[in-house]
Amino acid sequence: MSSPSAADSNGPKSYFVNFNQDSTSLVVGGQFGYRVLSLESVDFLSEIYNNATEHSCIVERLFSSSLIAVVSLSFPRKLKITHYKKGTEICNYSYTNTILGVKLNRARVVVCLEESLYLHNIRDMKVLHTIRDTPPNPRGLCALSSNSENCYLAYPGSSSVGEVQVFDAMNLTAKIMIHAHDSALAALAFAPSGLSIGTASERGTVIRVFSVSDGSKLFEFRRGVKRCVNISCLSFSMCGHFLLCSSNTETVHIFKLEEASKESKKTIDEGTWMGMLSSYLPSSVTDTLSTLNQDRAYATATLPCAGVKNVISLVYIGDGLRLLVATENGFLYIFNFDANVGGELQLYKTHQLDDLNGDQSDGGQKVASGDKAGSDI
Repeated sequence: MSSPSAADSNGPKSYFVNFNQDSTSLVVGGQFGYRVLSLESVDFLSEIYNNATEHSCIVERLFSSSLIAVVSLSFPRKLKITHYKKGTEICNYSYTNTILGVKLNRARVVVCLEESLYLHNIRDMKVLHTIRDTPPNPRGLCALSSNSENCYLAYPGSSSVGEVQVFDAMNLTAKIMIHAHDSALAALAFAPSGLSIGTASERGTVIRVFSVSDGSKLFEFRRGVKRCVNISCLSFSMCGHFLLCSSNTETVHIFKLEEASKESKKTIDEGTWMGMLSSYLPSSVTDTLSTLNQDRAYATATLPCAGVKNVISLVYIGDGLRLLVATENGFLYIFNFDANVGGELQLYKTHQLDDLNGDQSDGGQKVASGDKAGSDI
């Protein structure tokens, strides 16, 4: 899943919000510290843990374990790994520059700085590899596959065009470079299997999915035609059948990853007269022709307001498939989603998170007594 970084904001940020890798919990960070909320129910949010010791600007939970990675606003170059059930700090590491992003899976911890990436072994936090002199990446854009068997790291290979560098984080070798877009990258997300990757550029109109093994384009979707669209988040559903996209507009798009729909379309390839003609036409014209081969959204959801960064997820909760949208201004929106119907989703529930500045005057920590989701890694 793709999430906001600590330095990625167009204005005052209320909260850092992000789902864990399987979207069973939501982490919320801010001036109050941070909290971990269970997503077992759509009707209410139960608190698994809270820590009110310092202003937290990046918080990541490892699946449903007790491991939490935290970066504070007071010490933006320091990463702390804590075990919340034991109430202990496992380790901390300091870096040469501000930490812009942290990604976790069961094998690796990746720390993203503006021009470098550090790969740690999650078992002992030993630095296994450092990718230095990356193109300037002030937003801390990167993605780590949640599947540690296909353990890949993706990051921008250029600050001007949409090149994706894919790195094998298990074998510590470069995997492939994918030319995904003509303009700079805005979002990256791996599928749950780790075998494909979704991409979006700063233009924000076209979303693509590529094979990690050979870089071939698997799907291409058209999000819309509005100008100056900033992509907030890309995310695959846990089942791997849908790709979600949110932006600074009020609309969340859900695309269906369905191979049959591609096969039924008349493709523009080099063997057709249209394909040969396109080789002689300017890019502005060929871009228009290519829209004939782009799928539109299978479903959409409308948020109450636009212009707020968010993270998104599509998971089963209770007896149904739900679209979850957590926003930086302190709301969690839950939409019902019928995978057989699509169309416009209906808002089912809104949870307000802006009461997180509640009674935390003791500056202490709290673990929910009934937490069943705090198993160790």
